Amino acid sequence: MIDLLLEKIPGLKNNWDKYSCFFRDEKINAGEVLLSEGSVADKMYLIKKGCLRIWFNNNGKDITLQFFFEGEVVSSIESFFSGMPSAFTIESIEPSEIVAVSKSSFQEMIHSVPGFGPFMQEYLIKRMIHYAGLFLSRIRDNPAQRYEDLIKTNPRIVQRIPQHYIASYLGITPVSLSRIRNRLREIS
Repeated sequence: MIDLLLEKIPGLKNNWDKYSCFFRDEKINAGEVLLSEGSVADKMYLIKKGCLRIWFNNNGKDITLQFFFEGEVVSSIESFFSGMPSAFTIESIEPSEIVAVSKSSFQEMIHSVPGFGPFMQEYLIKRMIHYAGLFLSRIRDNPAQRYEDLIKTNPRIVQRIPQHYIASYLGITPVSLSRIRNRLREIS
């Protein structure tokens, strides 16, 4: 991800000596919480290796909102930008290698690195488009359709994520997901 930033944002590449200290490498264990629901997000994470998820607690029920993999950026965006408590928890699913960028470092780069602001704006727009698609899918598609679409559009989720998290992400129980998977196996 750092290589992509340097490739896409010449202002960052040209001043890497100044800004490299803004990017802190971290290794985290599976199940490690980077941000708890109710805390204020003060970091953005770039994933070098591994997988993270954003989830929230709905009356004691764990609801997964999204998964993030290598080359992706994750934060509780609403909390990061507004300073309000996060509605979500960010947790690693696998042992992961990430790069943390503090909010103050991020803001400095927005204001002083040519091209950084437009790059992040494009990223955030893509993320909002993805969320809109998820929202529409929950309204329009039945669980089997959502699972089939997941297999087609993001097979790494099916390959790397535990089934109970996938069920939560699809808005169904693990038992329902098992039934859908069995039906699909029978058809193929």
